[in-house]
Amino acid sequence: MIKRTSRTSALLAVMACFALSSCAPMVAVAPAKIDLPAQGQAARQIRVLKAAQVTLDTGYQREIALNSIWRYAGNVPQGQVFRPFQTIFTIEGRQVHEAYLVISDATLVGFYLPGESNYSALSNHVALTIGNVSND
Repeated sequence: MIKRTSRTSALLAVMACFALSSCAPMVAVAPAKIDLPAQGQAARQIRVLKAAQVTLDTGYQREIALNSIWRYAGNVPQGQVFRPFQTIFTIEGRQVHEAYLVISDATLVGFYLPGESNYSALSNHVALTIGNVSND
């Protein structure tokens, strides 16, 4: 058993502070209310025609994959919300969050976090090359 001395306690405190300071930053969020599409309305889908690399404000990177399909989920004040089709997309900081794309004028401006009803803005917007998917 380790005998605790004031020196050991101080060392443990310093190590704890260092560990906390080296943690990833939290994903910055703000509350957001999504306006859902009208019931019975066919869900518009888009396809990513060119892969896009996104650097989050937390420093982590994510890729919006080539040929990935995203289904319209509604609107937030910042833009249109698209959720991934048949997959899950996440962003991360101190925690991992399920995320939908928020797009304005073919530009990724941030993410809607459906589990929390929050919006997370991107400081560096990302131009997307997208096309519509027919609903045949």
